[in-house]
Amino acid sequence: MRITGIKTEYISMPLKKPFKTALRQTSVAENIIVMIDTDEGIIGYGGASPTAVITGDILESIKGAIESYIGPAIIGMDIEDFDRLIKKVHSSIYKNTSAKAAVDMALYDLFGKHFKLPLYKLLGGSKKEMESDITVSVNSPEEMALDAIDYVSQGYTTLKTKVGVDSNLDIIRVKSIREAVGNHIKIRLDANQGWNAKEAVGTIRKIEDMGLDIELVEQPVIAHDIEGLKYVTDHVNTPIMADEALFSPEDCFTLLKNRAADLLNIKLMKCGGIYNALKINAMAESCGVECMIGCMIESKIGITAAAHFGCGKLNITRADLDAVALIAKDPIIGGVEVKGNTLILPEGNGLGIVGF
Repeated sequence: MRITGIKTEYISMPLKKPFKTALRQTSVAENIIVMIDTDEGIIGYGGASPTAVITGDILESIKGAIESYIGPAIIGMDIEDFDRLIKKVHSSIYKNTSAKAAVDMALYDLFGKHFKLPLYKLLGGSKKEMESDITVSVNSPEEMALDAIDYVSQGYTTLKTKVGVDSNLDIIRVKSIREAVGNHIKIRLDANQGWNAKEAVGTIRKIEDMGLDIELVEQPVIAHDIEGLKYVTDHVNTPIMADEALFSPEDCFTLLKNRAADLLNIKLMKCGGIYNALKINAMAESCGVECMIGCMIESKIGITAAAHFGCGKLNITRADLDAVALIAKDPIIGGVEVKGNTLILPEGNGLGIVGF
């Protein structure tokens, strides 16, 4: 099966409610969809979400990287020459991880379709479903508590609570949510780099002393401050997860070598796709560090690809794949099905995406 062409399409999907973090706010999910054509008439699907404040990628840069650099580098290659194909993707242009992730997904989709298996089975997994948390955007404590109650009523048992805007108010936010949902619901905090190291330690210790029972705190400090991240990890009891500090396998090595975090959040948009995600997870597993599979505000294509990866590997013990539940209307046909807090993978080959 040879690659004969590559196309991109833009889609815009309204969110059910504005998505707010310490870094950004958006009411719409904008994505670039990738379609790789082959000489057998089979199409591979991928998707990319621009998140300029995290990856540096915007719609125009994703489209340009795919059409001008990545696509021309792989046209004419055979899908069975998979390792060489992926290396061509990564060597064709520097950075541009979201564009690379979209093409990577489409190639893995074709790989699964070629060998007539769902991707998660090719990646080693026997499970076809996984539970996800859902994000409570940063707002007033009262509004966040109401959102939390709503999500629990929908079947979610883990809430990913956005903080990092005001540490004193953040404590009130967490307290309000805990009182609203009770003690049987897991709460994760995501500061999105919003605190400095000492502020993070002080805030997390206060939350611990109040007995608010937080499962983990994600990326409390700015991404490049590995020493600060380690300081927080070493000085609180709550597990600390690296997110924006982790893009590449090289970043993973640095974090593991310095024991800078207890957990790692892998996102395909950051690392450039499933190929590098597998490398990161393998290194982490070798060091006894569990990983979460996360997402940006992506279409069902990206969430489906991430879910296949997560279901394929036992060391992926947590999932933050809620974008499919946050989008009001997704035009993608096929892919994951959402039932309550559970993502169920389709039976089809590859990603199981039919079209859009």
